[in-house]
Amino acid sequence: MHRHSKAIILLVEDNHSFRELAAYTLSSMGCEVVTAIDGAEALLRVDEIAPDLIVSDVMMPRLNGFELVRALRSNPETESIPIILLTAKGEETDIIEGLGLGADDYLPKTASMAQLQARVKSMIERPPVVRAQLPRNQRTGLLNQHTFVREVEMEINRGERGCLAVITLDELDRISARFGRRVDAAVIRQFIALITFDQWQFEIIGQEDNKILLLMPEKYILEARRRLRSLARQVAMHMFVVGDEQFRLTPVIGFVPLDADATGEELIDRAAAAHAFAARQLDLEPLEYEPQMEALAHQVKRQTQALKKITLWSRLRRNSRAIWQIGLTLVIGVILPFIIYALLDSRGMDITQEVYILVVIGLIFTAVLIWWEGLRSFRRIDPPGVEKYPPASAIIAAYLPNEAATIEATIEAFLRVDYPGEYQVILAYNTPRDMAIEKTFQEIARRDPCFVPMRVSASTSKAQNVNAALAQVEGKFVGVFDADHHPDPDSFKRAWRWLANGYDIVQGHCLVRNGDASWVARTVAVEFESIYAVSHPGRARLHDFGIFGGSNGFWKTDLLRQTRMHGFMLTEDIDSSFRVIENGCKIASDPYLVSRELAPTQLQALWNQRMRWAQGWFQVALHRSLPLFRSPKLTIRQKMGIFHLLIWREIYPWLSLQMIPIVSFWAWKSGGFDRINWFVPIFVVTTLVTMGTGPGQLLFVYRLADPQIRRNRRWFWWYLLITIIFYTEFKNMIGRVAQIKEIMGERVWRATPRG
Repeated sequence: MHRHSKAIILLVEDNHSFRELAAYTLSSMGCEVVTAIDGAEALLRVDEIAPDLIVSDVMMPRLNGFELVRALRSNPETESIPIILLTAKGEETDIIEGLGLGADDYLPKTASMAQLQARVKSMIERPPVVRAQLPRNQRTGLLNQHTFVREVEMEINRGERGCLAVITLDELDRISARFGRRVDAAVIRQFIALITFDQWQFEIIGQEDNKILLLMPEKYILEARRRLRSLARQVAMHMFVVGDEQFRLTPVIGFVPLDADATGEELIDRAAAAHAFAARQLDLEPLEYEPQMEALAHQVKRQTQALKKITLWSRLRRNSRAIWQIGLTLVIGVILPFIIYALLDSRGMDITQEVYILVVIGLIFTAVLIWWEGLRSFRRIDPPGVEKYPPASAIIAAYLPNEAATIEATIEAFLRVDYPGEYQVILAYNTPRDMAIEKTFQEIARRDPCFVPMRVSASTSKAQNVNAALAQVEGKFVGVFDADHHPDPDSFKRAWRWLANGYDIVQGHCLVRNGDASWVARTVAVEFESIYAVSHPGRARLHDFGIFGGSNGFWKTDLLRQTRMHGFMLTEDIDSSFRVIENGCKIASDPYLVSRELAPTQLQALWNQRMRWAQGWFQVALHRSLPLFRSPKLTIRQKMGIFHLLIWREIYPWLSLQMIPIVSFWAWKSGGFDRINWFVPIFVVTTLVTMGTGPGQLLFVYRLADPQIRRNRRWFWWYLLITIIFYTEFKNMIGRVAQIKEIMGERVWRATPRG
């Protein structure tokens, strides 16, 4: 459009006398004045003359001044034209409305022409600029998105490698809602200081609303991931300060490598898509963009809708798939070895004796470890005393529809905890719909200020709930609990005694409080005593490290903030355990740190729960075994423990089957089972050792069990019987099927029903 040397002013005024006077006044300033009698005519004039400034009356026929401002500001071609509104009324409400619509100045008609000249002169010499068109954000000094995109495209045109990240601070919007928008710029400036403190060469930082855009030129994906991971942990550990307020914030990061076939805008959109997935986890892990993310988002939505409509047909399909997978494990573990033995035998090679000896060694090795754990668990060890108790927090992670019936009793149990220091209880829950129980949460919070209900709106997992709750944690240490747990009143005091004396995490004893509900619950009640009263403390002393089991576990808060829970793992608790062990952290196991929980009451629920546990352990074995074996911070003794817990644990379910194909092959070769010599010494010894291990372990369990469970002697006899005839192989079968599911990519998290 042709530009004149004079400033062009569009004067919009329906009053002829005032229009003539104002036009004369503005022309005498050396401006070119074009007039229009109302807003409708003014819109036509704008396209013709491209004015430098518009001076418009408010009250006009057809299209008034407010409507004119609204039309101009909604058009990208005209949104930056300065506008001065004139009014004969001068009421405060009119002024507020006009400025709110986007006018740059407001002048009563009663003002002198000299004042009009001064306002116009100021606007022409220092015209306002639309914020989006400024090269930098005025409050933070960062490049705006338009300028940042230009920098990205220049980098692409150079043909250089690099990565682009989109970063947000998850809790910032909620904090701004509480303390006002003044917090935004102050927090972002501190965030930028953290980025630039160890800024890589040539990094470029931009801003779009509360999103930070980070361009990392000349960096490969692995380099960028390391940089972003380090930055995430640095930010998570930083205490943000605004006035008298202090905040912990969680960075969420999505990133994408530069692509010569994409525009800068497209790359930002891709990084934002990865960021959206990262926001579901809040685990400090930078997430790289993958093309299927959009499709996955739709798939997750469809799966969520499908879960709401579980039909009889869907149950039948799910159960038939499980039956098929069980059959596959039998083919792999029994039929295939038998076929191999038969084929080799037809060629004159009988390897069953050698395999039998290996199986015997494996079974005896397992039995010895069980006995050894039991013996090491007998000695009671109490934590040293302390003089002071620091602030403590509890996080209760809940999926509300599943636990709505029991959650109020859980909250009351936590509020009865006897702790001499400051104490905070955070209920971090997710729910797909509003529920009446949420009003009860608010009533409890009003009654007791230490209770903090927190709905994690985007969450779909326990890991996300725990990660989100960390922003609210005020304690120096924090207990993590499932929503059915009732801790003993002195549990937080006892936990701190461990943490104050050299340990980073302490895992307590999860005790079943509904063992009389069904035969399944009764079985689990005794089994949990074997796990938490015998195996966990025995293994911790045997291997020199304990395990965080997901609930009734207490962490030093700073360590949990650094570690987080990975929602992409089915057992985020076991994954976090081995990640901190890899870094040399110490985990204690205390059977006298008690919390009472609900066991599954039906076999289907137990199957789902144990399948998730078994598959989660297998995931951890695949992801963490090599890093753990390579860790310079672990001793040989600890690495032997890693082999036992991660490698041998996955081998044993298959090893336990191998007697069947070996003995079946011998019977087939010799002409029947009655032709086999069952009294071979090694067979007899192996049978006695393995058959005696279960009863022997049960003696340890009965001796060390919590009095609440030990008083039910019949439960222990029941457990011995059910273990021999069913339960041991049931758990081994789950372990084998879980590996099949993981290899096939079938990863479904099913909540354990609470009643």
